[in-house]
Amino acid sequence: MQALTLVPPRLRQMGRRTVNRFGLDITRDPFNHRLVRLCRAARIEAVLDVGANAGQYARGLRAAGFVGRIVSCEPLAAPYRELARAAGRDPRWETVRTALGDRDGTITVNVAGNSYSSSVLTMLPAHLDAAPQSQYVGTEKSPVTTVDQICGGLGVDPARSLLKLDVQGYEHVVLDGAAQVLPRLAAVQVELSLTPLYDAQPLMPDMVERLEGSGFHLWALEPGFSDPRSGRLLQCDGVFLRS
Repeated sequence: MQALTLVPPRLRQMGRRTVNRFGLDITRDPFNHRLVRLCRAARIEAVLDVGANAGQYARGLRAAGFVGRIVSCEPLAAPYRELARAAGRDPRWETVRTALGDRDGTITVNVAGNSYSSSVLTMLPAHLDAAPQSQYVGTEKSPVTTVDQICGGLGVDPARSLLKLDVQGYEHVVLDGAAQVLPRLAAVQVELSLTPLYDAQPLMPDMVERLEGSGFHLWALEPGFSDPRSGRLLQCDGVFLRS
């Protein structure tokens, strides 16, 4: 790591942005590597990747050494095409074009300009002010199913699985659709918002209370979305392990 400190800050930032596009990071102890160590310690053999976008999360897990099964779900057509192409080279990585919620059917997703901020919910000014490029540019219909249905239909064993949710404020509804498997899941990774970014979303204290009430304890926090103008942290990732 000493050699990295000799590189000018601007070049270090450019290099970091480049590897970030591939789901990687340059830090002393990257989060993906810590997550993979958790999977090994907890004997987690599968990851249900909900809100997969173009597969950045799954690629990061693979780069960090995770060799288990990955099931990635993404509702939007354009990122799903990229996701399917990436997974096509990996026999232990499956993809499903669907949104996740509390029922089966169809749902309307608001499409963000940056794709990964897309949500079923209305985006609030705090999000737009911090990331103007995330402004909605249209809507798209998608099939919707539940975590319970995905796990049952694809034979995912909750006791050996991590459920990752990246659904932009819709986490509570997706958890409603996981009523059968949630009590048995080994771990859950979920976005936690410190301030309202989407209409009607629960904030971090509510999500922590809900998951602790379901038998998990908070294992790790990873900073995520910040306001570049003030440096205020708006959202982080929380990893919860079965107690």
